[in-house]
Amino acid sequence: MRVLDALRAADAVACEDTRHTRLLLERYDISTRTISLHEHNERPRAGELVERMRSGDTVALVSDAGTPLVSDPGFALVRACIEAGIEVEALPGPSAVLAALVVSGLPSDRWLFVGFLPRARGQLSDLLAGATDTLVAFESPARLAKTLELLAAQDPARAVAVCRELTKLHEEVRRGSAAEVAAYYREVPARGEVVLVVAAAQAERAPMQDALAALRALIDAGAKPRPAAAAVAKLTGLRANELYREITREAHTR
Repeated sequence: MRVLDALRAADAVACEDTRHTRLLLERYDISTRTISLHEHNERPRAGELVERMRSGDTVALVSDAGTPLVSDPGFALVRACIEAGIEVEALPGPSAVLAALVVSGLPSDRWLFVGFLPRARGQLSDLLAGATDTLVAFESPARLAKTLELLAAQDPARAVAVCRELTKLHEEVRRGSAAEVAAYYREVPARGEVVLVVAAAQAERAPMQDALAALRALIDAGAKPRPAAAAVAKLTGLRANELYREITREAHTR
């Protein structure tokens, strides 16, 4: 209701596609004038809108779906407003990014949104392999199957959620391992807007002997065994108790 009140009270509504936004406005009998603001005209249009706001007008900003600025137009306008000292107020609406994170079932305490995934295979591979937190990204339905195949090749057991058409009529969420989800979309073409949520990559486990060698060096330098084992475990991905047990066994057998 707050959003509808804001749209009615505004002097103009800046939108990606006036035809799409007009459908929304007409549904609620809102007659506010619409002005196009998209990726091809945003910078010059931002200047025009700032001048209007300096003169006392209120401008509302909407995107065709989701939230402005989140892989949608609006950043240049918001920056121009801030630089001009014009107040910017956000009225939360549907966001596929947050909706996907919530329904994915994957850890949400630390996560990274990267927008649309890179098309170059090398860049995509590095991004997926290097994600140390839950990764949230938009992906084209035409490229989804190949992206999942790449994930499955890196780590077949890695947890994945493919979220389609979120907050829309045909919303669907498919969860599983990278191998399972890749096998499904190998046979069933994806349709609609896709948000891909991927569990953090597992840190590579250093060989036990290398880890023990590092632990011995720390202990020889004066470190206490248990704190040293915890430090090496954090760096290698091995278990601190396992390292401590092994180094203690070595000491008893000398």
